[in-house]
Amino acid sequence: MDRDLLRQSLNCHGPSLLSLLRSEQQDNPHFRSLLGSASEPARGPTPPQQHLQGRKEKKVDNIEIQKFISKKADLLFTLAWKSDAPATSEVNEDNEDHYAVMPPLEQFMEIPSMDRRELFFRDIERGDIVIGRISSIREFGFFMVLICLGSGIMRDISHLEITALCPLRDVPSHSNHGDPLSYYQTGDIIRAGIKDIDRYHEKLAVSLYSSSLPPHLSNIKLGVITSEELPLYYRRSVELNSNSLDSYENIMQNSLGFVNPGVVEFLLEKLGIDESNPPSLMRGLQSKNFSEDDFASALRKKQSASWALKCVKIGVDYFKIGRHVDAMNEYNKALEIDKQNVEALVARGALYATKGSLNKAIEDFELALENCPTHRNARKYLCQTLVERGGHFFKCRKSYYKKALLGLRTFKNVILYFLLDNIVIFKIKCPNIFFLGETYF
Repeated sequence: MDRDLLRQSLNCHGPSLLSLLRSEQQDNPHFRSLLGSASEPARGPTPPQQHLQGRKEKKVDNIEIQKFISKKADLLFTLAWKSDAPATSEVNEDNEDHYAVMPPLEQFMEIPSMDRRELFFRDIERGDIVIGRISSIREFGFFMVLICLGSGIMRDISHLEITALCPLRDVPSHSNHGDPLSYYQTGDIIRAGIKDIDRYHEKLAVSLYSSSLPPHLSNIKLGVITSEELPLYYRRSVELNSNSLDSYENIMQNSLGFVNPGVVEFLLEKLGIDESNPPSLMRGLQSKNFSEDDFASALRKKQSASWALKCVKIGVDYFKIGRHVDAMNEYNKALEIDKQNVEALVARGALYATKGSLNKAIEDFELALENCPTHRNARKYLCQTLVERGGHFFKCRKSYYKKALLGLRTFKNVILYFLLDNIVIFKIKCPNIFFLGETYF
């Protein structure tokens, strides 16, 4: 069990959660020992508590949440959720091939602007990245109207008219002399880091220095950016504003990342959840209750093998009518779907052998036998190809020996016999050569 996480939960929910845990998890020996240590006060000086703003200060008094935690405590606090994967950056990534990047949810919920503005100033923190357009430039700095966030939570703020000031001291100079503000003009899109927050008066101060960002965001470029560098979720948000009839489901299903076969693995890694032992809060869906053949990876492997076999059958039909190029394309397509498909390897090897590419054919047959040592056709074709390849070497050697003999005109009555199976016997009749047994000098 994760002791630190349990202590955090008890500190948040208080004694009521502790009593529920004791009643629900009394039969769990591991949890009993943890509850005993969790209820005891910590030894030594109490560390100063960090005063967190906004939602982090809110105390959760929902008894239903506490009941849920107590019933699922053995699953919620298990170490199986933890992963050794490195923590991912909070920057909004724009690679739509990985997963479906959606507009902010509040765009579909018709939340009043006043509430959205209040929630924004509740949740914004120092070090967060914001993006806006310069509205005016003064001698002490410039003002920018925020249009979106560049890190953390995605929010729809483009219509809230939230203004931030970037003081002159937080604007890097682009030359040794001259005004740093001369580099900027009204309408420029600026990426900046939050430096100061006045939540009561709803005022923000930003900086263009990377020192205003936390360490894991320090590599992000601050300053002027192009419209192509805007976060993808914001661009989707603009598209949604122009076509407000689209539903959340339609936008998600039309996203390229939504159909990515590896989307689950990518999101699990992004959340830091170990995929090798996937946990579930539903006891009936625990991984131990299912066979390995029922998991997505095994099912995907069977599906890929089935699709690859269809391509192989089409390729064989092309091969029979002499369309070798089309047949090769089908075999390659099958191996792109399933790299270890034995039938595709054997069929492609046979086509290579037919075209005279014996080395490539041998490689395919050997790889097929590695995946399936009992495959009859792979073994049969490999033997035939090896014999043909050996015969090719035999002919080459014979021509070389003939050339050598033509050059040795001083020797008479030379008779050369050679075999391929690791035995080569030379029988030479010449008065100038002596031999002992089967070794010749």
